[in-house]
Amino acid sequence: MTISTPDLALVTGPGRPDTGGMSIRNWLPAERPREKLMQHGAQSLSNAELLAVFIRTGQRGGTAVDLAHQLLAQFGSLRELLCAERDQALAGRGLGPARYCVLQAALELARRHYRETLQAGPALDCPDTARGFLLAQLRDRPYEVFCCLHLDTRHRLIAFEELFRGTIDGASVHPREVVRQTLARNSAAVILAHNHPLCCIAVSPPRHRVTRGTTGPGAGLALDGSTLP
Repeated sequence: MTISTPDLALVTGPGRPDTGGMSIRNWLPAERPREKLMQHGAQSLSNAELLAVFIRTGQRGGTAVDLAHQLLAQFGSLRELLCAERDQALAGRGLGPARYCVLQAALELARRHYRETLQAGPALDCPDTARGFLLAQLRDRPYEVFCCLHLDTRHRLIAFEELFRGTIDGASVHPREVVRQTLARNSAAVILAHNHPLCCIAVSPPRHRVTRGTTGPGAGLALDGSTLP
């Protein structure tokens, strides 16, 4: 993807206050991102305002909110910004290593928060629930991973484990290691899953072999090797 770097003064967006280059500390309190968050909650902030809370400072002639609007315009969307490869992200204007690390840490915190909610909460007892969890964990990985969701007797999440990592179109999987980890965690049930970075969900012969290796009689496990699109 080619990243454009529009002139800061030309970047506009809905709900963006006309600051005239004024420092955020000189804005009306109702317009300052942190004050808005404290008063009305994080959901009241725009994408640019939320980014500004993490970015903290702007560049010469612009505020953190200005820089956030600029980054969103460069990358095209919030998701594209947060999921950009490191070198691609650092090539963008205004996003150095420190800011990149802050945004990646925030993204990982969101994933872990969702994971902990499931560990203490409802059972993964239907495909839609499992699919929602896996989308949150795997949808933006640029490489293929094979993972395992370990469940207790009530199908609540014990642990989410990334067992193998590959390239954009494949990952080497060893059924013996899957079985070993399942027994080590004393899992009553497991869900095996992998992502499709190239968006091709056809089940290949190697994936059939992995399914047979982990669910066959020799494995000693009774698992459902279905595909969640």
